[in-house]
Amino acid sequence: MEDLPSGTSDFNLEATDTIPLLQVKDLKVDFTDRGKSIPALHGISLECNRGEMVAIVGESGSGKSVTALSILQLLPAPPALYTGGNILLQRKEGGPLGRSGRFPSLPVDLLRADASLLRSIRGSEVSMIFQEPMTSLNPVFTCGVQIAEALSLHLGLSRREARKQAIACLEQVLLENPDRIYDRYPHELSGGQKQRVMIAMAISCNPSLLIADEPTTALDVTVQKGILDLLKALQRERNMGLLFITHDLGLVQDTCDRVILLYKGRIVEEGPVAKVFEQPSHPYTKALLACRPYGYPKGVRLPVIADFWREEVGAPHPKVELILTTASAPILSPDPLLTIEDLSVWFPSKATWLSKALPPVKAVDGVSFSISEGEILGLVGESGSGKTTLGRALLKLIPPTSGKIIFRHQNLLALSTREMRAYRRDLQIVFQDPYSALNPRMTLGTAISEVFRVRDPNARSASREKRAKALLEKVGLPRDFFNRYPHECSGGQRQRAVIARALAMDPGFILFDESVSALDVSVQAQILNLIGDLKREFGFTGVFISHDLSVVRYLCDRIMVMNRGRIVEIGPAESVFQNPTAPYTRNLLEAIPGKGPGYGKKP
Repeated sequence: MEDLPSGTSDFNLEATDTIPLLQVKDLKVDFTDRGKSIPALHGISLECNRGEMVAIVGESGSGKSVTALSILQLLPAPPALYTGGNILLQRKEGGPLGRSGRFPSLPVDLLRADASLLRSIRGSEVSMIFQEPMTSLNPVFTCGVQIAEALSLHLGLSRREARKQAIACLEQVLLENPDRIYDRYPHELSGGQKQRVMIAMAISCNPSLLIADEPTTALDVTVQKGILDLLKALQRERNMGLLFITHDLGLVQDTCDRVILLYKGRIVEEGPVAKVFEQPSHPYTKALLACRPYGYPKGVRLPVIADFWREEVGAPHPKVELILTTASAPILSPDPLLTIEDLSVWFPSKATWLSKALPPVKAVDGVSFSISEGEILGLVGESGSGKTTLGRALLKLIPPTSGKIIFRHQNLLALSTREMRAYRRDLQIVFQDPYSALNPRMTLGTAISEVFRVRDPNARSASREKRAKALLEKVGLPRDFFNRYPHECSGGQRQRAVIARALAMDPGFILFDESVSALDVSVQAQILNLIGDLKREFGFTGVFISHDLSVVRYLCDRIMVMNRGRIVEIGPAESVFQNPTAPYTRNLLEAIPGKGPGYGKKP
């Protein structure tokens, strides 16, 4: 075929109503590193039709984000190299097709499109919602201006028309007071509000295809449900194709039509969601479905990928093994290790432009509870409920306004800074983001050895190294990780190292602050098993803060629910899940994704 416009494919020229909106054919992507070529995608093929929601699921490193970014050619080249395949997009009727402008009904091969054609397609015909809205939105421009810019660029609207249309988009994504949101900067909005702004920007030019790359990873279950309901409603209303990139199979089960599972750059299984969830054929799919804690009673070890599938060098087929072991129930002491009495943490508000003092923000407002020795208490609630502030106040990382924190019969708030040092060793924390919690210039071994140096300044370096390596092995890391830097480790490996560092002090109490929220489901299962094993061996008491109620139910002995700085419900984990008394708790439980057939079911 001759005189095709730049980027236009010369095959699959069927009637436009029978051609999929998006066709990825045998896509191969490599990354170059120091002269070596590392394959990221090994010839994957997929389709997405108008009005269809297709999920691409896989662990970190599976290639799902590489696939999404490849569609819009957003990977930097080099190091990214497209070594084969086609990405065919069915254009809007009458849309610009680059230099020639002919054949408006032909699919366009985005891999071979020129820069001007790609610019005309990005945002107008294919839009993308990125994982972290704070880094995707420009902090120096208001949210409305950023949406209006896209409208002016792609639709040629005037400033007044673009503002009016941007406010309409903000209203369509169910943001209250959209005219005020228009004039606010990203840092002035909550996580859920920023994500809705990103969605408004993505749909502003009425694209045919929307790509959502982990759009709800760090959001609470209720906010997450709202965002997904919104995406589904917009997709149906506008008849868009929607590619949903995620590692959470629960979300897929609730929202998507078809699912594609990636493993190390290859598609291992695909099909309708109901069929894949109820009758998975590949052991990797079975493993991902079984790894989530939902449906497993307390004390039963969660299965991991290796229980189902162990890749062997030279083996043509995966080896399937499944071994589930049951752990004994923990023995709780009746003597409380930690008692909180009427604890409050208030933050002063900024004065208004009339210099009138506003009432303080009551992040924690007069809470009282106790934790028995050997117990893990789950702390749940939406963003802004006060759970993280309360957790950090327990360790005096945030100064409480009033109340008592009684640890081992001693009120910590009555101690001086010097007196508090003796208790610091017994109170440890595992942060949500292990990468920011580790010094990037220190190896894992050095970070752990530093703790032993504080405990015993007279210990020799060889002795500290030996103890650090033993602790790394205890959390499931090989001894040679002693010399690895944080950037050389995966998220799960870094989290294990942070847990090892917390254990180095032999603490009596550990605070886990969203310690598994950003991990893949299989890695999450490994960390939860590790925490259970270490708790039985070391006998520590803990508070586990999370927005994932399935995790809290599986790991914790009791659950405490917070809302607006106050405790709304507290009780045994099963009791809270089976018979919640507070309406707020019931709303949280109803928002848990993926409770349908085949999910969390032991194979």
